[in-house]
Amino acid sequence: MEEREAILRRWFSMWLEGKDQGIAALFQEDALYIESWGPQYQGVEKIKHWFTEWNTRGRVLRWDMGACFHRAQETMVTWRFHCRMDDGTEQAFEGVSYVLWSSEGRIQRCLLYTSPSPRDRS
Repeated sequence: MEEREAILRRWFSMWLEGKDQGIAALFQEDALYIESWGPQYQGVEKIKHWFTEWNTRGRVLRWDMGACFHRAQETMVTWRFHCRMDDGTEQAFEGVSYVLWSSEGRIQRCLLYTSPSPRDRS
């Protein structure tokens, strides 16, 4: 379980630094990543392309990992996220990611679920 949490911390850290420091080592070649509002990235090359492109338009200011819950080949992790886009727009979310692990210990599937942070709710 500690190894899985370390992989997730590494993924969050890459976003905070805005640098690909081994995405291909974290994800299976045919991995599926689905964002909470619908976009899907199938395959490690598309995940890398999305990561690189997104980081030309914005910056992640905060992505704090919370509690992790593990069962067999699955992990659920809670988190808080905050970013600023180059146009000045800021977004903050609380969320949960569902991660399905491959037999090799890499991310096979990652689905994100989000809600606005309490301070953003009216």
